[in-house]
Amino acid sequence: MTEDEARKLLTDAMRTLDARGLNRGTSGNISMRFGSGMLVTPSGVTPDRLTPDLMVFVDRDGSVAEGAARPSSEWRMHMGVYNRRADANAIVHCHARYSTILACAHLEIPPLHYMVAVSGGASVPVAPYATFGSEELAAGVVETLEGRYACLMANHGLITLAPALPLAMAIAEEIEEQAAVYCGTFAVGGPKLLEEAEMERILGAFRQYGQKKADS
Repeated sequence: MTEDEARKLLTDAMRTLDARGLNRGTSGNISMRFGSGMLVTPSGVTPDRLTPDLMVFVDRDGSVAEGAARPSSEWRMHMGVYNRRADANAIVHCHARYSTILACAHLEIPPLHYMVAVSGGASVPVAPYATFGSEELAAGVVETLEGRYACLMANHGLITLAPALPLAMAIAEEIEEQAAVYCGTFAVGGPKLLEEAEMERILGAFRQYGQKKADS
């Protein structure tokens, strides 16, 4: 993928998050691993004002080219994930409503539905709270994501990672759906959770889920 293609993909993805109600205003950020670092959305720009040229290349050492836009305040979190996870090529962070409700209540999403397994685990845990943009937040999120593709961020929102941006987007959308289902169950007595052994079977089945990549 060329840099121009990656920049356009990020721009379109931020607009998609907004259109689907997964994010609002200037909150949230998306990145893609690229070259010796990453391309990440800029700080404080609403989706309708985003253009591909505003996407920011941040090198592995945190440096940004002179004259470039200011990167998202959460760039440390994104870079921390890329440094820890070789399988991460794209990251989506958003403030989806139901995920954020649970994050503000410090409630993880339990194994109430088999699709919780898209997170890579039997539940969606909550990373500890720290000020947005801080190294403490980045470290907490990186640790919480160990072995998983998604987690909530206390008093903040949702973050997902994947080998490609479309999958990271799809995981974010599914986790938000599971968060909404979980919140909804409290109106009818709370969820009846799947047993640990069943979630293990589901996680095993998910490793064979979807289409295999064709041999080249």
